[in-house]
Amino acid sequence: MTRTKRAIPVHSLSTAVGSLLKRCVMATLLMSATVAGAALVASMPAHASGTYPDQPIRMVVPFAAGGAADAIGRSVAEQLQKELGQPLVVVNRGGAGTVIGVNYVAKAPADGYTVLLSGDAAAINTASGRELPYDLMKELVPVTTLFSGAQFVLVNKDSQYKTLADLIKRAKEHPGELKFGSSGIGTSIHLSEESFNAAAGIKALHVPYRGVAPAVNDLMAGLIDYVIAGSSVATPAVQGGTLRALAINDEKRSPELPDVPTAIEQGVNVQTKGWYGLWVPAGTPPAVIERLNSATQKVLKAPELAEKFKTLGGEAKGASVSETRKFVVGEIDNFTKLIRDLNLKID
Repeated sequence: MTRTKRAIPVHSLSTAVGSLLKRCVMATLLMSATVAGAALVASMPAHASGTYPDQPIRMVVPFAAGGAADAIGRSVAEQLQKELGQPLVVVNRGGAGTVIGVNYVAKAPADGYTVLLSGDAAAINTASGRELPYDLMKELVPVTTLFSGAQFVLVNKDSQYKTLADLIKRAKEHPGELKFGSSGIGTSIHLSEESFNAAAGIKALHVPYRGVAPAVNDLMAGLIDYVIAGSSVATPAVQGGTLRALAINDEKRSPELPDVPTAIEQGVNVQTKGWYGLWVPAGTPPAVIERLNSATQKVLKAPELAEKFKTLGGEAKGASVSETRKFVVGEIDNFTKLIRDLNLKID
């Protein structure tokens, strides 16, 4: 018997083919979407795919290792990594009066994993009007202040100036004769000294050095008449008997040197301080900035940090993001006015 082959209807064949093609297209689209999704996740900042922080953070210090700024940065990093649960690696990128390090962070990814420790030096550079490779307040965001330290008017232990009044009287009687040493033109110490001179109404000769240490050495040798420096320099030198402090440029006396009167007590209305703060690149997500701010303010209350800052001649000074920005803008305005009024040339 011959079996007759049954023909498959055309419409059934086309339906089967269409169904197969449809399944293939859907599978292709699903695979494309999966690949695209994976690529998108890979390209997203680390904080967007998890809870910030979920990887180590770099803290750039735009000064050489071993100085006060480096010590402050490492002390903060040590406490902050405990609070954030991730390592904070301190990276020193000194040079060009902090410009190299500040510019490095200004150009870094805005993801919260590169932060900057800098302060009055960055504000002074902006106020100076010099050409910079970055715009401080546009390319960086001040997160919080960290440290503030008052400064002292120092003279040689054998100096004829026993009080601030003695120094001012001599300077007024002999304008331009007295010499004051600084850590360099346009540095925080230089502008602090110019602020003091203006408040005291005196004219003196500026002698710039490459750092505060050589200026203090020449002060001890009697080669210059006075230097203004922070407590980390002043306290051990005064307590050791190698220098005499005529005044502290603060609203209150120092607990370490309680016998040294303030400049304000002696009729000179001036306050000069060195300070440092924490910064991130502009564009960093607000939630990350707030996380850094709240974590930093918390660790600034740690007894270990307070004690370390005390040895460095200062105290912890935390602030909200808005308060910090307002403070930095005020500092830039003050330095700009001082530089303009005194016609200072800072290159």
